[in-house]
Amino acid sequence: MTGEPKPISDDTARNQAHNAKMRKIKAARDKLMAGKTEEKGLIAVHTGAGKGKSSSGFGMIMRCIAHQMPCAVVQFIKGTWRTGERDFLEQRFQKECIFVVSGEGFTWETQDRARDIAAARAGWEKAKELIRDPNIQFVLLDEINIALRYDYLDIDEVVAFLLEEKPPMTHVVLTGRNARDELIAAADLVTEMTLVKHPFRDGIKAQKGIEF
Repeated sequence: MTGEPKPISDDTARNQAHNAKMRKIKAARDKLMAGKTEEKGLIAVHTGAGKGKSSSGFGMIMRCIAHQMPCAVVQFIKGTWRTGERDFLEQRFQKECIFVVSGEGFTWETQDRARDIAAARAGWEKAKELIRDPNIQFVLLDEINIALRYDYLDIDEVVAFLLEEKPPMTHVVLTGRNARDELIAAADLVTEMTLVKHPFRDGIKAQKGIEF
């Protein structure tokens, strides 16, 4: 035996460097998280031209049900469209999640602005009732951004209600394209889905399980 140290292999050196890097990241992460102690009900906005805004909101609904958090959905615009999420919640989780449909269909289908406004207003009144309910911890306002974009609802009224009357621990998620600047400014969490590629451009219609 020569007593010389055994050379470190490339894999061992990489593993050691990786472990050292991860230890530094964990220490920084732990320090960061130590200061994050506040809890509050969030105002969240899912917007953008890409797919996934409503899907993400309904994913949160599933989480709430799993955590035994009473929740509710108010669906604007999509009224006559039977979606998988709606059927699933109405058929299997009626007690856990209240599901309200306020729209009569997409605006290009109804072609009646007065009816669309009336439906949106009815949905908003129900939404306020559900948000005020102390037993409900999460409310999804699906496609409300479309109603706000077309001025079916007053943006100042919606923002004021969320900031001034929403219970402190109630989460509210608002989905739909073209979220108004006032809503984005008021929100705690804003996510923009970016469109990179969509099969609709290639002549493929909406697919069950993917789009609805």
